[in-house]
Amino acid sequence: MFDRGLFGSRLRNLRKAAGMKQHELAALIDVTPTQVGDMERGNSTTSMARLYQLCEYFHVSADYLLGLTDDPEPKG
Repeated sequence: MFDRGLFGSRLRNLRKAAGMKQHELAALIDVTPTQVGDMERGNSTTSMARLYQLCEYFHVSADYLLGLTDDPEPKG
């Protein structure tokens, strides 16, 4: 089962590790800073296209962000 809280926690940790502010991540994926905050708190999710952008930017797998694996490294 998908865990929005885990998704949000991992997104927040990746953003902070990259030294980004919420408004910077929001600009990157074309949403508002409020939407980023909602995702990080587990109150909302994002589209497939934005999930792809996040994975590409942070160099992690979608499986990692979605909680299907604890290994952040993309395969292939």
